[in-house]
Order: sequence, then C-alpha cells, then structure tokens
Amino acid sequence: MVIPFSEAVVWITGASSGIGEAVALNLAGHKGVKLILSARREEELERVAKQAGLPASDVFILPLDMSRSDSMAPAVEAVQQRFGRIDYVFQNAGITQRSSVADTDFVVYKRIMDVNFFGIVALTKAVLPLMLARGSGHFVVTSSVAGKLATKQRSGYCASKHALHGFFDALRAETFDAGLRVTLVCPGYIHTPISIHALGANGQQHGKMDENQEKGMPAGEFARRLLRAVAQEKEEVYIGGKETYGIYLKRFFPGLLSRILRK
Repeated sequence: MVIPFSEAVVWITGASSGIGEAVALNLAGHKGVKLILSARREEELERVAKQAGLPASDVFILPLDMSRSDSMAPAVEAVQQRFGRIDYVFQNAGITQRSSVADTDFVVYKRIMDVNFFGIVALTKAVLPLMLARGSGHFVVTSSVAGKLATKQRSGYCASKHALHGFFDALRAETFDAGLRVTLVCPGYIHTPISIHALGANGQQHGKMDENQEKGMPAGEFARRLLRAVAQEKEEVYIGGKETYGIYLKRFFPGLLSRILRK
C-alpha cells in the first residue's frame, strides 16, 4: 500500500508534544511532505522541527492557541500564503481533567470545551472553504476512548470528545460527495504527558503521570498505526491496548460496562 502523504501539505495541531509530535516525526519521512506545526509553545515547535530534519522551506512553525477561536482565520490565511493549499489537518490539541462533577468549577468546563471542541470547530470551519474549493482534503481528529464512553473524574473531557463525534460525523456526511474525508481516532492509553497537564477542580495542573499513561503504547507506534488508518481512509479507528475493548462493551453490553466503571 502506498502511503499518500508524499508531497502533501499537512497541518498538525498539538505538535509540540505527545501524539502531535509523534505524527509530525513520522510524516517527516515522506518524500516532499510539507508540515505546518502548531501549538502554544513556539520553542517546543522549534525543537520538533529540528528533530524532523526537513528543509526549512518545508516546515512552517505557526504558534496557535486553540482556545482563541478568532485566531483561526488569520492562521489559515498564513498557511495559504506559505503553501497555497492544505491537504490534511491533524487536530491533536487537547486537555484532560481529574476532578469530580461536584467539585469542578464551571470555568474548568469552559476551558476544556474551548480547547477540545470549539477551537477545533473554528479551525475546521476556517479550513473547510479551501478544501471544498479544491474538491479534496482530509480532517484527522483525535478523540479518545472517552469519546465513546465516560469514566469518573473526566466529565468535561468526555463531554468534549463525545461532541467531536457528533460534529465530525455530520461533517463527513455533508462533504463526502464533495471529495473530503474525515477520520476520527480514539486512542486508549498512549504514553504522552496529557495526564501531567490535566486540569483539577479549580483549574490547577494535575502534575502527575498516571500509571496507565506511563504504561501506555509508545506515541511513535500510535502514530504509525494512525497514518496507516488515514491512508486507508478509515472513518473511525481505535488504537491502544485492552482498554479499547470498553468501546465494544458499551455497544453490546452497556450494563456490564456501567458496573465496571462504577468500581
């Protein structure tokens, strides 16, 4: 199978660490690929760009705060001026949570939704006219196993990921005949720093690597599997360990899963 990323223009959000970084480094091996790397921390984007080893002309470092929806249209314009088109958008930026519903301040929910959902919608809306005009383009959206089922201490995170499925399933149906494609990926436990940056009840940083995250699939392996799925134009893919079985329990044995999650 030929992986169709050669000569492609690929925009990666959340590219400064974790899944986004791993996707960038894997894509860098494809001939002629051009990368747009976005995240808030410009110095980390510089590090990833250097590690990718691409010519400077083929990498565009574009700092972006996903909570600022009004910044998406200017960012798209900057990419269009640099490369003239956008073939793929890998949307990886996101934050998680470690607090109960009863204890969580409303501002924490707003922060999570702004980054994990509204920012992604805003970027998608800004890119969409370009893809529709060309009759091609592919959105690759990082959801989570938590986008298919809900667990304790992650109510806002789960809500934001569930919302992505509703939005992008609708977008796929609306734009498929126009030549656009949408892949939703649901990671299980992947070895990334996402739990370290999780928000507590008052918005404070969790500051700890969860045990399941520590033992999770290496981000590089996840990225390789994801790129294969995108090349096959899979609509939805689950990547991880045994925790991904929970998605099937939710579908076929919801009562059993509910009892497991309560414990």
